Amino acid sequence: MPRGRYSLLDPHDHTPFAEEHFHCAPGPSGWRYVSQLTTPSGDHRGSVDLTLDALGRPIRVELHAAGWQVRGAALDGITWVRTDPTGTHATEGNVRAHAFTGTSPAFLIATARLLRLTPLSAATRVRLVALTDPVLAPRTVDQSWTLLKREAHATDNAPLTVDEYQVTALDTGDRHTVHIAGDVVLAAPGIELEALESPPSVFDEQDDA
Repeated sequence: MPRGRYSLLDPHDHTPFAEEHFHCAPGPSGWRYVSQLTTPSGDHRGSVDLTLDALGRPIRVELHAAGWQVRGAALDGITWVRTDPTGTHATEGNVRAHAFTGTSPAFLIATARLLRLTPLSAATRVRLVALTDPVLAPRTVDQSWTLLKREAHATDNAPLTVDEYQVTALDTGDRHTVHIAGDVVLAAPGIELEALESPPSVFDEQDDA
């Protein structure tokens, strides 16, 4: 079960704004990721709890940030409830989309699990509900994902398979690269892996690829 810490950075000026302490693990029915976020000074900033089914679909999402809470799942598309800091009002949403996305590295893993790309796959379009900082405001985004290459790197234990994705925002055309090993993001814009206590989990599909 991987356990570690990411630094989250402003993608424009690379200023750290949070640390995400996480653990995650695959199970018989899918994959779960749980994390706590702190500010650079160590204050609590929020939390992430994401569970995927065996096909990579979000069957439970719960996020907390700035007093706001979002709970959602894949239900008739993507459905969620967002609650304000006072807890007196809640708004519901539903769109024809595939999954959620957001600041947490968990969502990059989740999208990669959902798409199941191979290095020979064509670019694949995906519609996501982005829960944006700092108040988890939802908006629908369209992205294109391509698996550029899959490489095995020697380690002290078993070889580490690293996937390099190209992700394109279809509204702006902006492109960036994401490196993922199993269920850990090694590098992505605004994300730095600072510590990892155990190797990434290996999903069965990667063994067969």
